[in-house]
Parts: sequence; structure tokens; C-alpha cells
Amino acid sequence: MDDMRLPPELAVLFLDGGADRALATPLPEGMSTRGLQLWVSASLTTGQQWAAFRAEHHRSGLWPLLLLDDGWEPGQDAPWSLGEVGLHDAGAFMAAMWAEWVAEDDDDPDYDLEDLEPFGRECPGLAPKGDSAADPGRVADWYAGELDDRRSYLGLVAARRGAEALCAMGWNGAINYHETPALVSMLLSWEERFGARVVAAGPDTLHLSVSAPPETLDHALHVAAEHFVVCMDNIQQRTTPTLKDYAADLVGSNSWAFWWD
Repeated sequence: MDDMRLPPELAVLFLDGGADRALATPLPEGMSTRGLQLWVSASLTTGQQWAAFRAEHHRSGLWPLLLLDDGWEPGQDAPWSLGEVGLHDAGAFMAAMWAEWVAEDDDDPDYDLEDLEPFGRECPGLAPKGDSAADPGRVADWYAGELDDRRSYLGLVAARRGAEALCAMGWNGAINYHETPALVSMLLSWEERFGARVVAAGPDTLHLSVSAPPETLDHALHVAAEHFVVCMDNIQQRTTPTLKDYAADLVGSNSWAFWWD
């Protein structure tokens, strides 16, 4: 077991020094980020390498992220406390953001409630969970491979879950719309209901694998409403900016991507 102990540059990411943590996968060159639970590789990575570290998360305590090479330097912001995530409830977050958007519609002619049909002013609440026996880890490995055409570095974050890794590394990609802890409350809910896993992050983007996506248009419409409150640009910047048009793309889709303008 001693030969699988975390190397010092990873052990330092844990408050307890990585006690009882282990890692068998060879660590490429890289460095830890001062003040954060984040280590970043010095060279570009691959989906296959991501999957190898993901498979060891249960014993290493390190969640891998593909850090997209989009002109940013991860680790520049202070980490968020997981205690702040606990102050938020996914359903309450959704209701509050929906009400805020409805208020904007009343004041701004550029907003159109018809785009939110069939829900309109009434927030539908959280969607029922997806129904699939697919393994979330294997789907995440597949999606990491699908992102091989994107230049990315390997990030390893001391975190129990992928969504929580965003707080630990101080990710602020949606800050113009949401503080990270509120957003993470929704991502954690997606992990539970749809087998979602955070695979990649950029300065203002997130890429999630989804092992239990909606399989009907009605279910997808409900999920699309959640996506709207998380990242309205996903809907509003489409050629046809409606929930119904967007929902059609969610049916059976094993990946969700978000970009905050």
C-alpha cells in the first residue's frame, strides 16, 4: 500500500495530508495550486487519462476535471465553502430564478414568456429522475473521450463529488448569473436524479455526462426548464429560443453543455 500513497503534491490538497488515500495511476508532471484543493497537469491530457483517474476516485479522493484550454488559468479565485452549498436547495433555487425571470419579462419587451411554454409564469419545479441502468462512471468515461478534440489539461481536485470539485477549485464561470454554491446545489441534484457527472470545465463553460437522461419529450421539457434557470443562454441564444425546441435535443442525450455569456 505504501507504494500507492499519494505523492506530496497531491497529499497537500487534503487537510489531513491525504491520510489513507491511495493512487496507482502514474501522475504526470504538474503542480498544486496554493490555497486550493487543485492540482493541474503541465501538459495536455486525454479522455483516456481522465478515465484512469476517475476510476480511482473512490480511494484517491481526487475528482478529475478536463480543464479546457480556453485562455484561462484555473485556480485564480478563492475556494467556496461546501457549507455555503448547504445553504441552498435546488428546488428553491429554481423557483427563485424563475420568478426573477418572470419579473424581467414584465419590465423588458425583449423577454417573452411564450418561449417558456408550456409553463409560462408557473415554475414547474424539479423534474422527476431519469430512468436508466447505465453506469454513471462509464458514461462519464465515454464523454471524456468525446472531448478529446478539445485542448485540455488534467485537473485533480480533492472533492467527494464532481459538482463539489467546482467549489474546491474556486470555479466562478457562471458568476454573472449565479454564485457557484447555488449552482452546485442544482448540479448535485442532477447527479442524484440523472446520473450527471462534471467532466470538463472552462472559464465560463461546463460539460456534464448524463447516464439517465429524459427519454420522452414531456420529461425533457421539464428538464429543459431546469436548464433554463441554470443557463438561460442555452435557450435564448438558439435560432428558435424556446423550451420546446431545446427540449427536443435533450431526449436521450448523454451529455449536457453550458456556456454563460
